[in-house]
Amino acid sequence: MRSKPKVSPSRRALLAALGATVAFPRDALARDYVDIGWQDLLPEGIRRVATPQVSGVIEHSQADLLSQQPASAGVRPELNGQLVRLPGYIVPLELDGRGVTSFILVPYVGACIHVPPPPANQIVLVDTAEPYEAQGLFEPVYVSGVIETATASTALADVGYQINASKVTPYD
Repeated sequence: MRSKPKVSPSRRALLAALGATVAFPRDALARDYVDIGWQDLLPEGIRRVATPQVSGVIEHSQADLLSQQPASAGVRPELNGQLVRLPGYIVPLELDGRGVTSFILVPYVGACIHVPPPPANQIVLVDTAEPYEAQGLFEPVYVSGVIETATASTALADVGYQINASKVTPYD
């Protein structure tokens, strides 16, 4: 009669971890993200950012929209390094043959394209290694990833935050 091979504790731990990986979805093993909203990006004491009132036809021959961006009241550095999920609308910056790889995420439809951009603390620059196949210019999405305060300028707007996206999914 053959005896069972002895399994060392470290090998048992490895087998248990492998079993857990198969039994649970991949996201369940990752750090949990925190759902945040656009209000959470505003510094303490700032209550709300008004969305623009759009009426009639927008005159695109006027001054560029970037020059109409309101000043930002600052950012929230305590958010640096947090894994978050934020809903918003995609404004593409870079595309490859498979989808959007860099975009700005904005809180309302048309920001930066048809109406002046919101303040920098209400715009997030998003880079993603896996291109996202957007269904349209104003598609609502969730972006999950690590957020950082990062001032940057794009051709469309100045931004106050950046997320290196681990996941971009349609908004439900």
